Amino acid sequence: MADLSLAKPANPSEPRGPSLLSMLWRDKLAFISAVVLILIVLFALFGPWLLGDMAIKQNLRGRNLPPFSLDRGWQFFLGGDSLGRPMLARLVVAAHSTILIAAGTVFSALLVGAGLGLVAGYMGKTTSQVIMRLADVIMSFPSLLIAVVVLYVLGPSIPNMILVLAITRIPIYLRTTRAEVLEVRERMFVQAAIVMGANHGRIIVRHILPVVAPTLVTIATLDFAFVMLAESSLSFLGIGVQPPEITWGLMVAQGRPYLNTAWWLAFWPGLMIVITALSLNLLSNWMRVALDPAQRWRLESRKTKNV
Repeated sequence: MADLSLAKPANPSEPRGPSLLSMLWRDKLAFISAVVLILIVLFALFGPWLLGDMAIKQNLRGRNLPPFSLDRGWQFFLGGDSLGRPMLARLVVAAHSTILIAAGTVFSALLVGAGLGLVAGYMGKTTSQVIMRLADVIMSFPSLLIAVVVLYVLGPSIPNMILVLAITRIPIYLRTTRAEVLEVRERMFVQAAIVMGANHGRIIVRHILPVVAPTLVTIATLDFAFVMLAESSLSFLGIGVQPPEITWGLMVAQGRPYLNTAWWLAFWPGLMIVITALSLNLLSNWMRVALDPAQRWRLESRKTKNV
């Protein structure tokens, strides 16, 4: 019963949703990070529809056009690339592929890794050992090396990129979930469910998973930033997404030959990668405390001090 009380909000009369929103509002860095990420997601969703044609339209008179100039229209405020395409429109459109790869990779790795981790942590020793040896095999190879080899064999594309990056990230979720389940399954409410005759699937889904979920959400938020950087690295090496598709990492790679003459070609997409990764890290730090019932009082105590 003591474990069940930890999962309840400090004030039962206050809804959990508004409480989280109010705590997010009080933490200005986390709030700004959330706003930035929402804007980036909106760019990723609606960017190709709004600015898709503009991002691929060439204008040789605007080749390497410097930024902060409105002579050729607002779309060239951030300058033009080597083919006269507006950098602003290309950044917005590139957000679609970048976020798609990162989100697809994290979701796939989370789904498979957490599922295997739940089984490995709850079931017997034999099942756990077989699953953990699979994770050891994946982790025995450098993730970047696996990505290079697989993408070279299968060819660079968005589905192949998601596949190879997801495989390399599965062990992280698997090991974390298993470690959490090994501790949670010994708690009193799980033992009570077993005594009452609940089946294994119900115990895992209804009793263990809600306790493990906050940790997995925090790790997924951090991993989102890592996958973005990994995709950018592969695109920079020339084995990632290929034209006519475009990502921020590919834009950095295409702007590298012009660093001395047109720095903005690589600077703006690199800045977007940094801003997104930084926002994800700041928000994950807040989520780690806010979603943990044992540590959430730290954020709630700030409200008391402010009052």
